Amino acid sequence: MFDGQPFAVFQPVVDTATGLIAGIEALARLRDADGHLHSAGPLFANPKTNQAALRRLDRTVRDQALQSLHQAPTDWFLSLNISPRWISRLRPGQPLPSLRQLEELDVAPTRVVFEITELGAPSQRLIDAVRQYRAAGARIAVDDFGAGYSQLDRVLALQPDILKLDMRLFQAAARGGPSSEVVKALAQMAEKTGCQIIAEGVETEAELDFALECGARYVQGFLFAAGQPEFFASDAFSRRFATLRDHYVQRKLAERARLIELRRQLGELMGQLRPWAESRAGAGAMPLMTEYPWLLRIYQCDRTGSQVTPNIERQAGGWREDPSYLRHNWSWRPYFHQLLAEGLDEWRLTLSPTYRDATTNQYCLTAGQCIDSGRRLLLLDIDAAALSACPRVAASRPVPVGLTAS
Repeated sequence: MFDGQPFAVFQPVVDTATGLIAGIEALARLRDADGHLHSAGPLFANPKTNQAALRRLDRTVRDQALQSLHQAPTDWFLSLNISPRWISRLRPGQPLPSLRQLEELDVAPTRVVFEITELGAPSQRLIDAVRQYRAAGARIAVDDFGAGYSQLDRVLALQPDILKLDMRLFQAAARGGPSSEVVKALAQMAEKTGCQIIAEGVETEAELDFALECGARYVQGFLFAAGQPEFFASDAFSRRFATLRDHYVQRKLAERARLIELRRQLGELMGQLRPWAESRAGAGAMPLMTEYPWLLRIYQCDRTGSQVTPNIERQAGGWREDPSYLRHNWSWRPYFHQLLAEGLDEWRLTLSPTYRDATTNQYCLTAGQCIDSGRRLLLLDIDAAALSACPRVAASRPVPVGLTAS
């Protein structure tokens, strides 16, 4: 027995395309003698919890949630957690209790998302159950995506409709650092496999910004609401979401303005360096370039991507030559494809996305422009952190709304 009465609460899931509530996730709570609600999550996470009693608790909460769905707007979905452990205990050919429950309570499966919880390799029984859910019209979500390596196996095997990013990983990624790129890569993978992303645990404006950056279709978290016994109106958060979205867009426009300013400065810099580069002079003849503190190194490649000059690297009071990378070919690097393809126009300046340099472990960008009648490519490596701190770039004005930067 559990200390408290099982009770269902609902956390809204907001559609980033409209700002409206698109659905709700049912969460299990226990109501104590004083009427206070406590999460039942620790019971589900504790392997010592009596499983039969836990299934009864889950059934009670799910019954409440499904009955309550009849009072929700008809375009809302209800997300229900499903444990693969319980599915694995079903006999071969046994009907799925969850689908029978929907039928008993007259809930259309098309309004339900079954959320596969817990880590572990997908069993054949789970794969078969997912097929039955889909055949009935329900959608499938994988919870805590990114929390473990087995999640990739699960996505390939189950081909879910929705991926819920692991909350701890997502929140850490929103603070920046290497995990940020990992989560963005996971989101891109989800997009390529046709999955929609739910960013769970969105508690701050910065986390909402990161969710939008990742292309999340849905967001849920305390920034909007905790789980509540009652439903919110569909448009309860639309005005606030619109304001937060506009803040995000303004920040992205400011980033774009800084990029335009960077390109302008790079154009000036390339113009200053072109005579030096085409003369094939060494580091001794290189201008100091003190007004460009973010400039890390300069080098040249031929049109196949092979480096034909030493690296000219910044050092205290001047520049030094490093011949270590002569004749290395960089055409295999993803950003280099763009530089080679777009740099054929002698006056076109290309700029790579930010990447992590394997040699220095710094976050960098690489700018390139063809010189010497298109026979060589002049390349500049830029320190992304120093660039962000540079007043000339950081203080540039945002682009006014309605204008397109190119």
